[in-house]
Amino acid sequence: MISRLRGTLLSRASDRVEIETPGGVVYEVEVPLTVFQRLPAPGSAVELRTLQVVTETSVALYGFIDDVERTLFQRLLTASGVGARLALAMMSAYSADRLARALAEKDTVALRQVSGVGRKKAEKIALELADRVADLAVAASGEGRAEAPITHAAVQALVALGYSFADADEAVRLALEEGVAGSTDELLRRALAYR
Repeated sequence: MISRLRGTLLSRASDRVEIETPGGVVYEVEVPLTVFQRLPAPGSAVELRTLQVVTETSVALYGFIDDVERTLFQRLLTASGVGARLALAMMSAYSADRLARALAEKDTVALRQVSGVGRKKAEKIALELADRVADLAVAASGEGRAEAPITHAAVQALVALGYSFADADEAVRLALEEGVAGSTDELLRRALAYR
């Protein structure tokens, strides 16, 4: 199994990249949008953690910048009804830490923002994976568990004001970088400054 690729980034498309190893072999690697956005320009050196997924109809290599992303992708694939395409879409919609938190907190509203995930599928995925990703949610999260209700309430308030869930979530994350919020109102005021 190919677990890591190091080489020169030859090309970038929104869902895949080509990496040439020092031995001259070129690998095509599928990446989520959250990884694509952090890749260097073509011609630069790059290293990706990879996961090879073999099905009856294809063999594909998926790439990630860190081990948490790769581990989350592997765990997503263990849920019934979640294949590589849907797992990639989920990881394209949210950063690994936000997706892990959404799963651990059984935040079906967040999960339903992913294309191809309806209410029932979101509930089923959250139920199956909440315990399996709890360690990733705690490890990747910079915020304490006590803040989760405040964060969730601020995101929901922004959604109620007409923001998309992804925009609301991003604004709240940016607001949290300023430090701990004492209340939902305070966090909401900070988040509105980013939108």
